[in-house]
Amino acid sequence: MSKTDLIIIGGGAAGLMAGVAAGELGLKALVLERKHKPGRKLLMCGNARCNLTTNISEERMLQMFGEPVGPFLDPAIRAFSPSMLQRWFAANGLKTVVKTGNKVYPHTECASDVLNLFTDQLRDRNVSLACSSAVQSLEKTKNGFRVFTDNFVVEGSYVLVATGGISYPKTGSVGDGQEWAKKLGHSVEPYRAGLVGFEVDPRVLKGRVGKVYEKVLVDVFADGRPVAETRGVYEIEKWGVGGTALTDASRIVARNNLKKVSLVVKFLDGKTEEIVPLGMRGVKEAMVTVGGVALREVDARTLESKVCSGLYFAGEVLDVDGPTGGYNLQAAFSTARLAVGAIGQRCGKQAYPPLPADARGDRPPRRGHDSRERKRPGKPRRRKPGR
Repeated sequence: MSKTDLIIIGGGAAGLMAGVAAGELGLKALVLERKHKPGRKLLMCGNARCNLTTNISEERMLQMFGEPVGPFLDPAIRAFSPSMLQRWFAANGLKTVVKTGNKVYPHTECASDVLNLFTDQLRDRNVSLACSSAVQSLEKTKNGFRVFTDNFVVEGSYVLVATGGISYPKTGSVGDGQEWAKKLGHSVEPYRAGLVGFEVDPRVLKGRVGKVYEKVLVDVFADGRPVAETRGVYEIEKWGVGGTALTDASRIVARNNLKKVSLVVKFLDGKTEEIVPLGMRGVKEAMVTVGGVALREVDARTLESKVCSGLYFAGEVLDVDGPTGGYNLQAAFSTARLAVGAIGQRCGKQAYPPLPADARGDRPPRRGHDSRERKRPGKPRRRKPGR
């Protein structure tokens, strides 16, 4: 039976960043991934362009996450902000570029380059990555944890669960991390689809399938009262309506468990359209899962469990979700680094090495501003929403 300082369960965005962070601190760590390759969902992000974050201040980002996610993520986002993330990627050989809407991508706009950076860093920092290693059980022991996989058993002083939500289960996110958390004493908030399209009366779609409207505003009503406004793209699909403005609205509906929802779409030409959804698409089609390990049972300053010492969480396994535009990847990366930093301190390790002050994206952030709110109209072009 092998032993290590830290066992990281999940080879997605949070797990890969956690593994590299462990390597930066000199921790002996092992990343376990149930699929034969890591980062399956990461490769899908931003239409395979990998929208890494949004180039705004941490204050504005936390505001966009909203309650209760923003306050919970406050320590993680401030410790590893959007600007720091860009500097981190540049320092590790992949510069970023800021596109329309302050969205940040690798300068190659290729998700596989992001994944390759992570796997190269794991190799260079001597962090083991075991693929095709589905975890069957997680047990608390006197000195730490014992993890049973299909092929071997490993013991670690600490465990970081980074298995994601339950959307796109073919990528490996099947909810097993939440089940282990339950067995170790945690509560799990019910799953709902976040960042997904709405099903509507077919008459809304008639003659307009394939239409894309850019820069619309969407007022979200519940029980006849206004509750939120979103903005972005509005797309007419065969199955219903989508686009960033609608998917962001769906997250608000799910996060707040809104009932009797209606949507009013405001177009650039001043026209409006009311949509009364028949329902939302299923959670397996959602870009993010609302629900997961209850935030009240996790220390936001360290991401350690309050009910099981030595157990940590990062990313979408938690009841954490954000809007489209790189918010969810930023949350995954920031929580991973905060958790591993806390584990490193318990192991007597020093702080992360400082980041260069200059290598970043091609535009500085404007504090308190998200350019999705004020942009010049451009020529419409068809695009799918990123994560």
